[in-house]
Amino acid sequence: MIKSRVFTDAYATTLTNVSGKPVGRGRQPDGRPDAYYILWRVDRQTSGAPFTDLNEDATLIYQVTCISAPDTTDPDSHGAQNQLEWLEDKAREVTLARDPATGLWLHTITAPGIKVMGRRADAEAGGTSDPTDGIMSSALRFAFDLTST
Repeated sequence: MIKSRVFTDAYATTLTNVSGKPVGRGRQPDGRPDAYYILWRVDRQTSGAPFTDLNEDATLIYQVTCISAPDTTDPDSHGAQNQLEWLEDKAREVTLARDPATGLWLHTITAPGIKVMGRRADAEAGGTSDPTDGIMSSALRFAFDLTST
């Protein structure tokens, strides 16, 4: 059976390690960073071979919210389009980029007992901004097709 928490932890770790930006699980990460991600699983679909564990395969869909916020040490700072677009591009790279020579995923997501069979962009929720607090954000969605190992 695919354990959602195990894969979510592995995905969050990969996104943090490659981007160098903190990832909060369903909330802002600790420490009040000026650029970060919020990761949450928004859907889960299971399947499997007949007469066996019907949860041996799963599709997990995640929303990765990219946040560009003010620098807490500078009262005149605000979220920036440039930084927001960098966060978006980095999240897409971490999730979808392939090595052109081998066709393999550029960034491996290693989760015990789980093999990633496919990754794709899912319907994106779009962007938002709040000019009153200087935060800019956008939401990306990615789907992962997984199987038990």
